[in-house]
Amino acid sequence: MTSSPQAQISVEKIGGTSMSAFGDVLRHIMLYDKDRIYGRIYVVSAYSGVTNQLLEHKKTGERGIYALFAEGADYHQALGGLAASLKKLNAGFADLGLPLAIADAFVDERIAQAKKYLEAMHHVLASGYISRKDVLLAAREVLASIGESHSAFNAVEILKANDVKAILLDLAGFDDDYAWTIDERIQKSFLGLDLANNVIVATGYTKGVEGIMREFDRGYSEVTFSKIAVEVRPAEAVIHKEFHLSSADPNLVGLENAVIVGATNYDVADQLADVGMEAIHPKAAKPMELAGIPIRLKNTFEPEHPGTLITKDYVGQRARVEMVTGTDKVTLVEIHDPSMVGTVGFDYGLMEIFCKHEISYILKATNANSIAHLVWDSSVTTELVEELEARYQVVTVKKSAIVCAIGSNIGIPGVLARAAQAMAEAGVNVNCISQTLRQVNMQFVIERGDYKKAVIALNQALCVAPGTVVPKA
Repeated sequence: MTSSPQAQISVEKIGGTSMSAFGDVLRHIMLYDKDRIYGRIYVVSAYSGVTNQLLEHKKTGERGIYALFAEGADYHQALGGLAASLKKLNAGFADLGLPLAIADAFVDERIAQAKKYLEAMHHVLASGYISRKDVLLAAREVLASIGESHSAFNAVEILKANDVKAILLDLAGFDDDYAWTIDERIQKSFLGLDLANNVIVATGYTKGVEGIMREFDRGYSEVTFSKIAVEVRPAEAVIHKEFHLSSADPNLVGLENAVIVGATNYDVADQLADVGMEAIHPKAAKPMELAGIPIRLKNTFEPEHPGTLITKDYVGQRARVEMVTGTDKVTLVEIHDPSMVGTVGFDYGLMEIFCKHEISYILKATNANSIAHLVWDSSVTTELVEELEARYQVVTVKKSAIVCAIGSNIGIPGVLARAAQAMAEAGVNVNCISQTLRQVNMQFVIERGDYKKAVIALNQALCVAPGTVVPKA
């Protein structure tokens, strides 16, 4: 590992939506700066929708090939459908120089390999010798890797067609039997590579004995991005998305009212991730934060804009709320019990139940005899509610929303009052509120139907445009 930052090297993550618009990626990122074509490592996601087809739809839960395999259904026809879908995507890139015969042959080869893996796993499942859970996790890994290998392969072939020296770093490991950890595979893959004089395109999926999806599931491409950045130590790491990191969702507040953040810190990024608005997966961000590697978030379609720089120690020069965000996919679970008051460790039993059901909460609010936890809708099951009702006097389960006012420097008098006043004027009632001593995040639990107008009201009242454009690091 290089001990100091390599100024001439950058590590850049390109998401699935951007990869699907690869012509724009080519123009606005890879070939945009003619003096900086080389010395760049791109970590790419699968094209938009492909991982949904391989596993399950991220938002709707619609079944993919993995679900068919897990249920013991016939998945072979679905693999054939996948091949057709990937080849259709290939055809859409022909005008960029993608050699279709070569790209389609890669699809056929990779799906044939995956089919052999899955058939072997099916026989292992039938034997009963190995844990069903472990076999299914392995199948999930194999399937997920196909999408990233496909998009990375195409990217390299298109770059070559545009006279760029490009190297494919397929970290999926389909063609080897090495029992490496994820870190070992990344480290060994970079040995001997001339980073300064080539473009490296790496798959967002990395094969490792521990299984990258076992802990990170669909966030694995950002983990690969993080681990590569820590390995090569670039001056900064870049994430290209189809939007800027803004004061609020432009789809809710209008593009004209969404202020580009410009600069913030890793603490703020963690706050965003906690309510599902991930600038970067927190477990991917932490190693880069500890290594002192700044992250720049850029809009794929505005290459001239410096975007937003995330660093470890940034604090805004003037106090302001940088972002208003939240979600309406949460449920408030409140326990009311008169025996709680004055009882030491009363909530310990409640935490035991939450741990048993693998629930991580977003917000906690208490008073003398009530404890409220805000959790994701998907965490609330009939079994959980029944167990809580059997143990506590009153259990209230309420579909809710949360809005957050977040910033690196919001610890000033009046911000909380302004936030409450803005929501009151918009007709939004606050059901719960939380803010810690660190004062980077004010959280408000509200009625689900009030979510959109709460975001609009807070953005209008609290978010102001940055005074300066943040220079490149």
